[in-house]
Amino acid sequence: MKRHQIFWTAPVGNSIPRWVLAGIMVLCTCSALAQQPVPAKPRILISTDIGGTDPDDNQSMAHFLMYSNRFVTEGLVSSPSYGKGSKQELLRMIDLYEKDFSKLQKTEKGYPAPATLRAVCKQGRPGLAPYAGYGASTEGSAWIVQCARKKSPQPLWILVWGGLDDLAQALHDAPDIQTKVKVYWIGGPNKKWSANSYAYIAANFPGLWFIECNGSYNGFFSPDSKVEQLTNTNYYDHYIKGTGYLGRDFKNYYKGQIKMGDTPSLLYLMDGAPDNPFRESWGGSFTKITHSPRTIFKRNTTNADTVTIYSVLEFHFKGPKTNVVGNKSCFTMTVQAGIGEQQWDGYYLGDGAYAIRYCPKQAETVSYKITSAIPGFPEQSGQFVVNDSWPGKAGAADYPLGNNWYSDRSDPDLFDGGWQGAKTVSKWRNEALLDWAKRWAGLQ
Repeated sequence: MKRHQIFWTAPVGNSIPRWVLAGIMVLCTCSALAQQPVPAKPRILISTDIGGTDPDDNQSMAHFLMYSNRFVTEGLVSSPSYGKGSKQELLRMIDLYEKDFSKLQKTEKGYPAPATLRAVCKQGRPGLAPYAGYGASTEGSAWIVQCARKKSPQPLWILVWGGLDDLAQALHDAPDIQTKVKVYWIGGPNKKWSANSYAYIAANFPGLWFIECNGSYNGFFSPDSKVEQLTNTNYYDHYIKGTGYLGRDFKNYYKGQIKMGDTPSLLYLMDGAPDNPFRESWGGSFTKITHSPRTIFKRNTTNADTVTIYSVLEFHFKGPKTNVVGNKSCFTMTVQAGIGEQQWDGYYLGDGAYAIRYCPKQAETVSYKITSAIPGFPEQSGQFVVNDSWPGKAGAADYPLGNNWYSDRSDPDLFDGGWQGAKTVSKWRNEALLDWAKRWAGLQ
């Protein structure tokens, strides 16, 4: 990689703060991937579980708002597949943006008016999709359809920071939009919450243009930078320092420590040619995959059963006939893994058949127990081992994918901290954070 000169003009009337200058000097002394111009502002719609259990969405939303002049933002959809996130949290973040708006406008042109962003905030599905992978239309899913159907020479980029439930609903309601959208999904643990909607999309829309980023995004926060002022713990004190309303709010999430696991989706669209997922970019570099692994068990599993990380596991078994409707959970799978205990919903498929899906997010040994209040229900328990090879060898039950499904690079030397493909993001993390530091300087 060639060295690139970095040029930056301070905002009019401002001197360059020493802490920004120090960062630029760090950047100029290393090999940097200079951002390339994007031919046109990408049309984007963000589907996020902001306000739920993981506050990194708030961090990434602050980053988005400060770079919102780089995009044509057509939708901000609250899709709280888990937790209590809502559209109100999006509106609260835009309120902070409005208070910083006049200063942001002095640094660069093209920032959208706060009222414009509020107008495209929509409420999506609260809670997980049922076994079918879709349920009833929501304000959010209907908005996805409306935006995708707009006449434009550009596709609608859908950046999914949480569950896929609203996207799956939109595709179900309007299959024609599959050729009008491109998706960058932060998967990994979000795939656990999206097992049913993911299965529906993979089975019914394999030709979708889709980046399934399961491991690469981890490179933005793990492992830490070797440059002291850019570490996860130090960046806030060196560059944000409570600057502006967005900066003061940032301290509320992880005490200001950087995570921002959804930010790589934005970085991917901020430079070069996003239509080419194989290229080097701040948001990662990806490879084509031809199958999505799925394993179907019709028995209890043991430690002799090994499954693929991020894969779809289906547990099918027979039990008493009941009149429970298919979109209502009727049994629970309690999973004990490295992250602790979690519970997942299972469904009745009719004629005494029961099923549940689960997607493991990391290499480990998982224990589970299946229980229900239905009289005569066959309670069971088991274990299985998760390997770290995604997508691994093809199996008979896998979902065959089309020509435009991409995911994390599997090269061993691109693993970072155990996460597949993460070095395709971590290698450019310093550059991305220093670029952001210029915008914080503008809020001084």
